[in-house]
Amino acid sequence: MTDVEFDFLRGYLKQRSGLALTAEKRYLIESRLGPICRRFGLESLRDLVGALKVSRDLAMEKAVVEAMTTNETFFFRDRTPFDLFKDVLLPEALTRRAAQRRLRIWCAAASTGQEPYSLAMLLQEAGPRLAGWQVDIVATDLSTEVLEKARAGLYSHFEVQRGLPVQMLLKNFEQVGELWRISDSLRRMVDFRPLNLLHPFEQLGTFDIIYCRNVLIYFDAPTKGDVLGRLSASLAPDGALLLGAAETVIGLTDKLVPSPQHRGLYNQAPSAARIVATVAPVAPPIRRVVGF
Repeated sequence: MTDVEFDFLRGYLKQRSGLALTAEKRYLIESRLGPICRRFGLESLRDLVGALKVSRDLAMEKAVVEAMTTNETFFFRDRTPFDLFKDVLLPEALTRRAAQRRLRIWCAAASTGQEPYSLAMLLQEAGPRLAGWQVDIVATDLSTEVLEKARAGLYSHFEVQRGLPVQMLLKNFEQVGELWRISDSLRRMVDFRPLNLLHPFEQLGTFDIIYCRNVLIYFDAPTKGDVLGRLSASLAPDGALLLGAAETVIGLTDKLVPSPQHRGLYNQAPSAARIVATVAPVAPPIRRVVGF
């Protein structure tokens, strides 16, 4: 792969997914796009670049972008954000939303579903406290392939072993051959939708809690700032945003501020909270969560 071909693919991926590849990541393009070449009957990355330049093959474009996105995830990943949800964010939300009895959660980089399903399990365990509540979990991802797996709720033995306590596995999954399927009640709790964070997402409405973890690390600073600003606009004035351990809002936006008590948790800056309270869009109708 020549420098010209690498630069084209780097710009192509940046424009379509926000992925900012540095020169030392060149090997990723060569290793991940080789199978795409074979799938579409192309002999080399040079042929792939040529096809992308002259063709509007949507299937090829989608395959290239999805091959380069990282979908590493597992149940209760990093544990702390889920303990924070169970011990702090959910109890606070139940108090603040007692009059409306509605809670909206968004997992903005859901991958194969382990994050939203982890939250769904914690909500189900809350049981009687959520009786009569409407709880929406919206889970989005750029890749339609991983969303299909998430909707199916089928995981390998290796996948359910990663981060999932054995009692939760036995309670919430059934074994299907060599795979494990999450319960229908939990699958119905999550609304999976395709979404590119580079594109407008105000149509999703406003959320009380947003998880956008381990995706901003792949963006350059201007893209991070843009996405964070729009996440702020989708966050309730008293809402909570959770980022990954290697991510921050500092130096990227003045609309969000770190929580002084909890690492990885961010809240609206006072000025941004006032703006959101004024212009927040009405949330679209989503299925009522069942199982409480």
